[in-house]
Amino acid sequence: MPTEDPGTPRPSAAARGGGQGAPPRIGPALPWLVAGVLLPLAAFAVLAAMVAAGPPGFDLSLAGIAQRGLGGPMDPVWLLLSRFGHEWGVVPVDIALVALLLLRRRWRAGLFAAVALGGSGLLNMAAKQLFARPRPDLWMPLAPEHTFSFPSGHAMGSMTLAWVLVLLAWRTPLRRPLAVGLAVFVAGVGWSRVHLGVHYPSDVLAGWALATAWTVACRLAFRRGNGAG
Repeated sequence: MPTEDPGTPRPSAAARGGGQGAPPRIGPALPWLVAGVLLPLAAFAVLAAMVAAGPPGFDLSLAGIAQRGLGGPMDPVWLLLSRFGHEWGVVPVDIALVALLLLRRRWRAGLFAAVALGGSGLLNMAAKQLFARPRPDLWMPLAPEHTFSFPSGHAMGSMTLAWVLVLLAWRTPLRRPLAVGLAVFVAGVGWSRVHLGVHYPSDVLAGWALATAWTVACRLAFRRGNGAG
């Protein structure tokens, strides 16, 4: 029976995991491809087809629920949450996360985060131009926007960041509490955009679906040279 030469250096934990600074393994690719990429893309396609025919019925129903709270004490809370869903929270954290990973020499993880987060923003801008859906005109918005509506950039950006953080923490005890906390944040940001009158619910759902498909696809693309992924 062959024996290991004591003088042979063992590969480091980083090397066994697929290289220094690689994102944590997430398991077999096929379930992730189906549940994390293909199904969200199908959901996005269905929403896009529904929107092309006019606002779906659930858009108007949920918007009506959101409208009931207008002028109440929660308005400043929803406005603040909306700001944290983009310029006051998500964007600064995006930049800080990529910078921190690169400073710690986690090159592949940093590149994954940069591509997923930056690419999500570019994809959102391209999708808005492609679908060119006007903003809702149901009531006077509390925070007027002047770009197109579908899909929601706030919903897409917050969901992308949530997925990136959860995937980077996949092999740690932080994964579950992080996922729960971020799910609450992402849902709050999405509802804030409907409450403020700047998005239909379908815009928010489409942003979540497209962000999920994009981020998981990016993570799968970084399986190369990372063992089982």
